[in-house]
Order: sequence, then structure tokens, then C-alpha cells
Amino acid sequence: MATTLLHGASLLDASGRRDGWLLLDGPVIAAVGVSGQDAPPPAATVLDLPGRTLTPGFIDLHGHGGGGAGFDDGAEQIAMALAVHRAHGTTRSVISLVANPVETIVESLRTVAALAAADPTVVGAHLEGPFLAVARRGAQAEEHLVAPDEDLVEILLSAAAGTLVQITIAPELPGALEAIRRFAEAGVVVAIGHTEADERVARAGFDAGATMLTHVFNAMPGIHHRDPGPIPTAFDDERVTLELVLDGVHVHPSVAQMVFRAAPGRVALVTDAMAAAGGADGYYRLGSLNVTVTGGIAVLSGTRTIAGSTLTQDVALRAAVELAGVDEVTAVTALTATPARVLGRAEEWGMLAPGFAADVVALDAGRRVERVWAAGREVDTTARAS
Repeated sequence: MATTLLHGASLLDASGRRDGWLLLDGPVIAAVGVSGQDAPPPAATVLDLPGRTLTPGFIDLHGHGGGGAGFDDGAEQIAMALAVHRAHGTTRSVISLVANPVETIVESLRTVAALAAADPTVVGAHLEGPFLAVARRGAQAEEHLVAPDEDLVEILLSAAAGTLVQITIAPELPGALEAIRRFAEAGVVVAIGHTEADERVARAGFDAGATMLTHVFNAMPGIHHRDPGPIPTAFDDERVTLELVLDGVHVHPSVAQMVFRAAPGRVALVTDAMAAAGGADGYYRLGSLNVTVTGGIAVLSGTRTIAGSTLTQDVALRAAVELAGVDEVTAVTALTATPARVLGRAEEWGMLAPGFAADVVALDAGRRVERVWAAGREVDTTARAS
């Protein structure tokens, strides 16, 4: 690829905001400078972006689809969904899969492994199931939920061929702590979620190797002053990063602000988006379940149970700053550097610095996405919903 110079903009990442320029050279950022201090180098393409803010590309640890397509429905549908999220600034995606029959999960894991081998923006798979508590299943099919056993754990690891990057487990299930240890040993980020765990069991899960909490407050006990449960346990454990769906529906903005204050530097904004993200209200599927979307809110058809979101990461950024009152550096960090650290890619993704991936989002003054580069290639933003 030829070099591209982005200048005249303000740069915003976990290190703060400054006016400057970026030189993209193929899939990496080759150089970064400060306006009025560092002279920009020559480049094959020069783009002047006055009034814009450049951030690192957003990293989504937890999403299920978009643009009418679901991540559980094969490679073509995954590509359709990713096109929508790329247009909204998400440049690296973990492909989240819901509970399904084991043979279906195995097939999906193999599909994601093939995609990850061909496309650097596909990070790998997240299994949000089948190892979940029935009582906290949310939008997961009860008939496909099971307790982990050694053989099934090995089947899943083998099918993923090194591309299973995250799994959600309810630590109170029989065999769960052993499974957490095995997945962590294999390099999988283990998250506690869809759980009935009390503080003691949640702590045991974290001590066994879990380092995340799946969509904090959702599909788990809330905070009780005599029975704190998994949320305060995660707040108190510096090893643990908390996923947060900040769409104004999953968690109230004031509670979201509390999460940021309770776990500074350990909040990862995720979409948990299903097929309706970037699309219209109507009827959809999430795995094997029917979902109805009204006013942008997805619920299991005929119920009030939330079934993922219709969120994109740019909307989460605006919600963090404008609704939850989070400062812009903290909000951008939760979309970039923090998820990069969770994935063990803190030296490659999530910062506007030399040697990092050429994943860049150009935002207008209203924090709306104008242009996106993923692994050095400019994204077609026409897939973005109006």
C-alpha cells in the first residue's frame, strides 16, 4: 500500500488530545507528529482534515451481528454484519456466538477461524454459551445450555484452532472452575457472566483465571448491601475488566458513570449488537430465538427480555460522553486501549503511535464517523445507517 498522511486534525487516544498528524504506511502507523512542532513527511496521498478528531479504531469484544445479518449464520452473514460495524468505526471485532447445539458451535468456530486467518480485522470467536446459568440465560436458548465437562472443553478448543479468544462461563456450574482454568491455560480470556454467582463463587472464578465480567449488570444479580454478588467483586479485583453496553437501555447512564468510577481503566465498551444494528425495527433472529425490535430496542419476541442491542461503537462513544458524563479520553480508552489490553494486543492496537496498527477513525465535531481506516485500508462507509 502507498503512504497516506492525515493532517490538520486533533488526535485523541488514551494518552490525551493534541493537534497533529499521522502517516499511515500499509497496515501500520509509520509516524506521528504534533502540529507546529513536527514537520509532516511527504506521502503518496495527503488528506487535510480540519475540525476533525482522529481516534484509534474501535475494538468490539462482544457483538452478534448487524445490518440484518447474524454472526451465527455463516461466513457471508458475518461479512455483511462486519461491513456495518466497520462503517461505524469498529476496526477489530470479536465474533460472539450464542448457545447452540454443540455441532453448530463447532461449525461456527471453524468458520470464524477461517475468517480470522484471511482477515486481520476479525480477532477470533467469543462463546457466550453454552456454559451459562439457566435462570440468567437472557436471550440464550435454554435447551442448548450445559455444564462444562473436560471432553466438551477440548472439543471447543480444538475446533477453534487457536482463535477462541473469549468465553463466558457461569462459575457456579458443576465443573466450571476446572473449565475456567483450562481455558485460561489455553490463552482464552474467560469472562464470568449469565450467572447466579454470589461474591464467594465469583471470587473463586476470578481466582481460577477469569479476568472479565460479561456485560456488567445484565444477566447477573444486582448489587445488594448484604449480598454483593459478582459486580462489586469485579470492581474490587484489579485483574478484572468489565464489559459495559452503553446504549441507554442495558444500563442507566448514571449507573454507567458509577462503573467507570469504580473500575478506572478497566471498562471495555461493547455493543452486544445483534442483527438489527444499523438496520430498521422489525423481526430478527438471534441464534435460534425470535427477536422483535421496536424503537431500536431488541427483546425476545413476546417477552420483555433484552436480546442484545442495536448499538454501534460510535453511538456508545457519544453516550459515554454526552449521557454518562464520562470524559472523552476515558471514553475513547474504553473503546480502544482497554479492549486491546484485554486481548493481549496492547502493543499493537488501540493507540495513535508509531508501530501500531493503522486503525483510525475520523470524527466530526459531533463525534460522528466520517472516515475509517482498518489495517491501513479505507473502509466504505456507505454501509453506515443514516
